[in-house]
Amino acid sequence: MSRRTLLSAVAVGAASAFAPDHDRGVLHVRPGDSVQAAVDAVSGPGWTIVVHPGTYREVVNVPADKARLTLRGASRDPRAAVIVFDNANGTQKTDGSGTYGTAGSATFSSAAAGLVVRDLTLANDWLRADHPEITGTQAVAAYLTGDRTHFENVRLLAHQDTLFADTTELGSFDRQFFHRCHVEGDVDFVFGRAAAVYENCHFRTLRRDVDFTPKGMVFAPSTARANPHGFLAVRCRFSSGAEDGAYKLARPWVPTYETTAWPSLVVRDSLIGPGIDPVAPYTNMRDAYPWQSMRFHEYRNHGPGAVITVPGNRPQLSAAEAASHTPATYLGDWKPVHQL
Repeated sequence: MSRRTLLSAVAVGAASAFAPDHDRGVLHVRPGDSVQAAVDAVSGPGWTIVVHPGTYREVVNVPADKARLTLRGASRDPRAAVIVFDNANGTQKTDGSGTYGTAGSATFSSAAAGLVVRDLTLANDWLRADHPEITGTQAVAAYLTGDRTHFENVRLLAHQDTLFADTTELGSFDRQFFHRCHVEGDVDFVFGRAAAVYENCHFRTLRRDVDFTPKGMVFAPSTARANPHGFLAVRCRFSSGAEDGAYKLARPWVPTYETTAWPSLVVRDSLIGPGIDPVAPYTNMRDAYPWQSMRFHEYRNHGPGAVITVPGNRPQLSAAEAASHTPATYLGDWKPVHQL
């Protein structure tokens, strides 16, 4: 089943006007309505937008002035409400002003502090095979920059660059927390410079019909050198739809516009399946920035993709070092409440 067929299959319900309840600070969005229109209607901090089951084919942007917004599915099943679009980096803008670029390709973007998203699917269903003329194949599902961004029970679906976990600027150490989320893709599909914690999340690498390996990488952090905290994956699971050993766990991203970056990644207490290459789980993005010079570490992982086969191929934290790499240390004075 194709991605578009899969997403269309979950569309249910009938169209109706979105229903504001201004006294309670709640907006309800139903099929035929626009999620973006609901975001635009939010008049201050602390509002909730409830997205009812259906497929919403649109781009949604939450600006910085919509602080402490909660966007949640009406159902606890994140497959029931889907926000999806199909822009890529190389897609031409409708106004003829150029292409969207990587961040601009995002189906969902937010710069709002204190954002909570839960029980939803955010997807970018742009496919390389449909657009062989486009070389900018990054197609982002979610681009996030606001501090204290919390995703709970969210599915993030795309291929290249699915989740762009970033910060508002180089000197801003914005924190993000992803709990019980499902993220899938192929190339660098979790990337950016945020201090981001992924707890009890599922990362799934997709099958790719190409004749080279690696097929792709899960993480591509671009942590600012001054930030002691980059990406932390704890008690997560890594599975694959591709053949064994086809994927790398990570490679460092040092952007050409930010050559001082010092990427940081810790994967700990996680189940790493056979889709990850155990012999060489890391690789370089550019030879000038070898992964061995980055802050890449693991601790107490298990599974066939976590086996240490070559000394030095996957640096391990000591127990004392691991004590500094926990959700609490990364999130500091922010203690997100799990939206169960």
